[in-house]
Amino acid sequence: MEKSVSKFSLSGKVAVVTGASKGIGQSIARGLAEHGARVVVSSRKAEAVQAVADAFRSLGLEAVGIACHVGDAGQCEQLIAKTVETYGRLDILVNNAAINPYYGPLEGSDGSAFDKTMEVNVKAPWLLSNLALPHMKHSGGGSIINIASVEGIRPGFGLGIYSISKAALIMLTQNQAKEWGRYGIRANALCPGLIKTKFSEGLWSNEKIVTGYTRLTPLGRIAEPDEMAGMAILLASEAGSYITGGVFPADGGYLVSG
Repeated sequence: MEKSVSKFSLSGKVAVVTGASKGIGQSIARGLAEHGARVVVSSRKAEAVQAVADAFRSLGLEAVGIACHVGDAGQCEQLIAKTVETYGRLDILVNNAAINPYYGPLEGSDGSAFDKTMEVNVKAPWLLSNLALPHMKHSGGGSIINIASVEGIRPGFGLGIYSISKAALIMLTQNQAKEWGRYGIRANALCPGLIKTKFSEGLWSNEKIVTGYTRLTPLGRIAEPDEMAGMAILLASEAGSYITGGVFPADGGYLVSG
């Protein structure tokens, strides 16, 4: 009887994770590396991604850091080119980098905040995925994981522009799945709820918001970043080989709380 290989193994695969110097992105990057992927840790600051890549390597994982501001098309092109130059292929793209420069009512925002949010949260995943496409096609397939949000499914207060961008990212994901499935490329959206990261500190550091959120959420708590890695590993691996076009909340039950 042949030795079985875990369907969750990512051995031989190459993954790029944006916004990976901290929070959800770093946790996903580490999870992919722990399952055998060679991981490109990417974020805006070279020192930050190098520090994370060094930490991963100290654990026996394979990783490199490549700085990229995803709002800059030229840097996006370089990220993909350097990845392929370094590892010879690209199999997994996790579009995690995001911004939320404005918190408040829709009518209080301005065009600049709207444009910046859409540039990073929607246009960058669109561009990076398009740049990754020929390399995934060459390899006979791949997995794109777009990190959206429960805010892209159900609107809250104060996050309107961010919610719009994440709803658009979900639709981008579904179009990618529909158009690129013929190439063996899968695209799925992971939608976290409230996670204890630096990015969302303005929310989880507010006692009133936390009280309301935990009261509504069946699991009754805020999540840690590491709790997002498992779904990403599933979607990146053969264990998720028939999953595409999916929208997966990881929210402690927030969306079913009524």
